[in-house]
Amino acid sequence: MQLQNNKTGIDPAREWQAKLAILTTGLLIFETLTGLGIYLLPFSIPLQITVLIHTLVGLIFIIPFTVYQIRHWLLYRKAAMTHVKLTGYLAMGAAVICSISGVVLTWQAVFGLRIGKGWDMAHLISTFAIIILTLPHIVTLVLRVRAARDKEKQAKVLDAQKIFGWGTVLVTILPIAVIALWSYAYEPVNFNNNFPEDYNFTHGEDEPFLPSLAKTNDGKAIDSRALSGSLACGSTRCHEEIVAEWQPSAHRYSALDAAFQTVQSVMGKQNGYESTRYCGGCHDPISLFSGTKNIFVEDLTSLAGYQEGVSCLVCHAIKETDIKGNANYVITQPIRYAYELTDSKSGKLLSDFLIRAYPQQHIESLSHRLFKSPEFCAACHKQFIDAEINKVGWVQLQNQYDNWRKSRWNHSGDPTRTIECRECHMPLIADSSEPGSGDELDYNRSPGDKKHRSHRFLGANQLMPTLLKLDGGEEQVEMIEKWLRGEVDIPEIADKWVQGPAVPIELNSPTEAEAGSDIDLQVVITNNKTGHDFPTGPLDIIQAWIEILVKNEAGDIVFESGTRDENHFIQPGSFIFKAEAVDESGNLIDRHNLWEMVGVRYKRTLFPGFSDMAEYTFTCPGSASASDENKGLNKSFQFTVPDKGNQKLFVEAKLQYRKIDQYLLNFLYGEDSGLTSPVTTISESNAVIDVKWPDYSEAEGR
Repeated sequence: MQLQNNKTGIDPAREWQAKLAILTTGLLIFETLTGLGIYLLPFSIPLQITVLIHTLVGLIFIIPFTVYQIRHWLLYRKAAMTHVKLTGYLAMGAAVICSISGVVLTWQAVFGLRIGKGWDMAHLISTFAIIILTLPHIVTLVLRVRAARDKEKQAKVLDAQKIFGWGTVLVTILPIAVIALWSYAYEPVNFNNNFPEDYNFTHGEDEPFLPSLAKTNDGKAIDSRALSGSLACGSTRCHEEIVAEWQPSAHRYSALDAAFQTVQSVMGKQNGYESTRYCGGCHDPISLFSGTKNIFVEDLTSLAGYQEGVSCLVCHAIKETDIKGNANYVITQPIRYAYELTDSKSGKLLSDFLIRAYPQQHIESLSHRLFKSPEFCAACHKQFIDAEINKVGWVQLQNQYDNWRKSRWNHSGDPTRTIECRECHMPLIADSSEPGSGDELDYNRSPGDKKHRSHRFLGANQLMPTLLKLDGGEEQVEMIEKWLRGEVDIPEIADKWVQGPAVPIELNSPTEAEAGSDIDLQVVITNNKTGHDFPTGPLDIIQAWIEILVKNEAGDIVFESGTRDENHFIQPGSFIFKAEAVDESGNLIDRHNLWEMVGVRYKRTLFPGFSDMAEYTFTCPGSASASDENKGLNKSFQFTVPDKGNQKLFVEAKLQYRKIDQYLLNFLYGEDSGLTSPVTTISESNAVIDVKWPDYSEAEGR
């Protein structure tokens, strides 16, 4: 702006004090200052409200800015090109880019799943460009007025500049005042991070969660509301896919599991309810950290913990783990966004917008490299009994982590040969619309690969998802059964292991046998693809066994082993993978009463890559009836011996699996419940034996 433009007749004083110029400049300064604040200042309630006002004012700003820039250009387009005019044009271009990118980011935050990094970067860079270009543009014009010789006109312009300055300050301050008032009026959720007054500090106030090894970063309790609310993660299109996967997963129902509920109730009655904290770090962390697992509380599991088990925030709020096991991790209470825990629709819309428009806190606090390590899983997938539980001493229980660590699947420092926990149990889902898709921290992935890791955590419990009638439970069970059979395709690691069953069996039998002679069968079982022992988990309740059936051509059973009776119990003497834990008196631990366990009298499992063999001998039938010894039954059967020729025997071997043995189910639910655990055939093998029959006519002639 000059003091006088003879060619255009522009009055600089009028332009300086124009309301449109004041409004546009004030809003521009506000947007610039708050934009820098959002980028530079730490996460807080006032800063979140700043994001909301910044967005609203930014949208409003476009209207006066567009009108002002058109008018300004029409007035000065014929002026000579100077550095002032050049910086004006460049500043206008930067403001246009900033406005367009701001609109796009707002649209993405409202209607999309996440803001684009490119648009976010354009918005940030254009902000700095506006500062760099606008300051010399305006400062030069101000200095020109100060250097003018026409004092009368100078005074007039200086007065106009004062009006411009104070008006601009007022326009800038008004939305800042709104931010301040809104921040003052905002009522945050008051979390109760104190233990109940009657909380029993069994192991000392400095160890409030023992015998679980889980800890909070400050040693205090964590309000259950701070770690729950997993469904909200998928209620507004954000993580819908992941929440749907998590819903029927073992992580979700870890506390909801009816077997767990009954077992911990028995434990509480025998040892005191505070002893169940031993289970809480892995099975029921929300209840543990909120102080529900207390001797004075009848309901050992809080409502939030019961429904969510290992919630989204429980896993994502863990900051440190230790490979000792027994939930040896440190968790920090997540900082929630404004209105994130509100019950109102408007509040939910605001919090969802904030998370997408201002995701830095969400990403930095809930996503980190620790998740991608087997050591993260080790915190819970490694378990032991200590003297605090059994009153005797240390006993190792399930230990998937060390199984994997010592196995052929672990090649430390070489990710191209190593298969880690997440690569199997959280396989990549392609063509994902998840905002959390893409990953630059994995050696074989990229930020834009449009894949996310499944949160089904496929394992081996094909009973609970449907028993609890969870959303997606039937599909989960179908996938678990395919998983157990090794039929789930995992392209990410396809070149690291062989195709086919996870635990194949090979049936070795003779091709022919003479009637009346003994027949030897061997079934070789190989742990081919699992990254830990097979089976794994609580082996006092899990059962994997070999079922053998030998039939003749008429379909009559000649020999059997590993079959189940009408009450679903496995035939005694069957070849079975299991562990028989005992208490201090040598009694069998058969109700999952691990708090009484002091050792194991028998254990049979398969280490990764190793094989085992089941052996059988039976007499090839040579008369009209088979012996009870072969049949393994109390009832007899008969078949007709052919006058001439041979007969065939058909041998069928199966590796069977079920999650919970029948004795424990009867204890938990009652014998009259009729409940039994589904049995999955993991692999099978078949053979045919030709039976050579004696020539009875020749024998009689001799």
